Amino acid sequence: MSRQPPVQQPPPVQRLRIRYAKRGRARFASHRDFGRAFERALRRAEIPMAFSSGFTPHPRISYINAAPTGAASEAEYLEIGLAEVREPNQVRDALNEAMPTGLVIVDVVPASGPGLPERLTASRWRADLPAADIEMVAAAIAELLAREEMMVARPTKNGERQVEIRTAIHQLIATATGFELVSAIGEPTVRPDDVVNALRLLQPSLSDSSALFSRIEQGTWDGTRIVDPLAA
Repeated sequence: MSRQPPVQQPPPVQRLRIRYAKRGRARFASHRDFGRAFERALRRAEIPMAFSSGFTPHPRISYINAAPTGAASEAEYLEIGLAEVREPNQVRDALNEAMPTGLVIVDVVPASGPGLPERLTASRWRADLPAADIEMVAAAIAELLAREEMMVARPTKNGERQVEIRTAIHQLIATATGFELVSAIGEPTVRPDDVVNALRLLQPSLSDSSALFSRIEQGTWDGTRIVDPLAA
């Protein structure tokens, strides 16, 4: 007996781009945790999702460049495909009614122009180092920026590997509580924990300092600022 081919699903009639935030204790939600919570919210809000074709259809959701577990964020992005046209602000409000505390849908807009991956080329991060001597942080930052290359160890599934981070740093500024970083999204993507590791190599007295990270922006770096990826 031959197996029946899978049902071919119709393409989405509308694509929406979504910016969401991870606030408070929700910073400890993993990417998988968020995905489960978001799909539950879509069902509860009765958002008419389009589905993929194949033997195991799934809702058309594209996640892009999620922040690591433990980092707060005001600038996470995804795209969904709908089977029926909906007003974006109504989708935002309905989802927020169904999302867990700390996971907030900030903005919903119709998809247009280049895809989100092409628009997300840089991130702006804030790092708070509550126990650190800020003068030492500033000195280590100055030394790092004076270098053409900076190698740090990054843990992977197969052990540590050395990663060069200096060329991916667009801006690095000491603040009253730590530093602010603008870094490229690419290969490799440099995150604030990489910079903290570099600063600890340059100033070993910073090794005992804890760090809290928050992503402030994502978008396209134009040389002076990050351009909003949801702008038309």
